[in-house]
Amino acid sequence: MSVIVYSKPACVQCAATTRALDAKGIGYELIDLTADDSAMTFVQQLGYRQAPVVVADDLHWAGFRPDMIERL
Repeated sequence: MSVIVYSKPACVQCAATTRALDAKGIGYELIDLTADDSAMTFVQQLGYRQAPVVVADDLHWAGFRPDMIERL
């Protein structure tokens, strides 16, 4: 499974999300939305306006969602 976390610097929910993924041993790619315009466009096209946005294959969500992380 491919997991991508789109985040922003100094984002509390982003840090909580990556800590939870680390704790479960789930590998992920971290992309900074402030440094990648195409990534920002992508998450906006998905309909999201807050960080983090997590994309895991066909599943995606925004914000710190322990329930969704558990599903991975």
